[in-house]
Amino acid sequence: MNGMANYLMKRFLSMALAMIGLTLIAFFLMRIMPGDPIEAYYQANHIPVTEEMLEQARQEQGLDKPLFTQYITWLGGVMTFDFGTSFMNGKSVSEELLAYFTVTIQLALVAFLFMLIICIPIGILSAIKQNSVFDHATRLTIFSVASMPSFWLGFVLIYVIAFKLDLLPLMGWGTPQTIILPALTLALGNIPFYIRMIRTSMIEQMKQPFVTFARARGISESVIIRKHIFKATLTPFVTSLAMTFGILIGGAAIVEMIFSIPGMGRYIVGAITARDYYVMQGFIMMIGFFFIIVNFLADLLCALIDPRIRLKENLS
Repeated sequence: MNGMANYLMKRFLSMALAMIGLTLIAFFLMRIMPGDPIEAYYQANHIPVTEEMLEQARQEQGLDKPLFTQYITWLGGVMTFDFGTSFMNGKSVSEELLAYFTVTIQLALVAFLFMLIICIPIGILSAIKQNSVFDHATRLTIFSVASMPSFWLGFVLIYVIAFKLDLLPLMGWGTPQTIILPALTLALGNIPFYIRMIRTSMIEQMKQPFVTFARARGISESVIIRKHIFKATLTPFVTSLAMTFGILIGGAAIVEMIFSIPGMGRYIVGAITARDYYVMQGFIMMIGFFFIIVNFLADLLCALIDPRIRLKENLS
């Protein structure tokens, strides 16, 4: 119990430090961009402006204060989930990001579910039936899919499934049917990697002495695969999945543009085009916080699966 408590304390401390570092990156990354953010916003949106208007806008946004004061003020807002006010429409960045993030997280979760449903059984079967027709066909397919960009896969799925076969809606959002095509498009870019990972890890585990001993003891092959071989591959698999889930959220922008989904990706593309300072900072913070928390949960799950991780961490 003490070992788990110490492990949790270290992980909480590292997570807190990572979040502090994230605030520094989000804040100063915007400040090192060339040009004045207020002036850049007006220029990007072709709005005629005078020096007096620029000065007034800087004062309203607090950008005329010392940099450290700006950071502390902004950090205080972040602590209460207040990322400031959008230049584009004068609305709360936090409220808008949360509304768009809800759509994006739904897309990412369904894509993540597709990944698990497809990768785990195919990866296991490919490892069990190594060098069989199924294994060769699987490897050929995943290599082909891995070589295709996600936006091209999206167009192919739209043409075949929605346009030619008329099985699913072409565009839109709000019903279970409308999420399948974009989620599958988002998932397909990562599925080949995880099928290869599961296959390779399981083949390596099959060569380990504990598998030979288990078979010698008369344990059934299904039990060996489920409770010994596949369990041994879970730790790197879970760690990689946590990283990929953050990538799915960050990489949803292209898919949202293709399928006309009102998610955070389209919102951020508009903010970048308009040089909306606070929206970009809020986006970095929200994605970063979510990424850190997901990886913390993954570390915790790995520690529960394999106690040796806790022991190694406590000894270091």
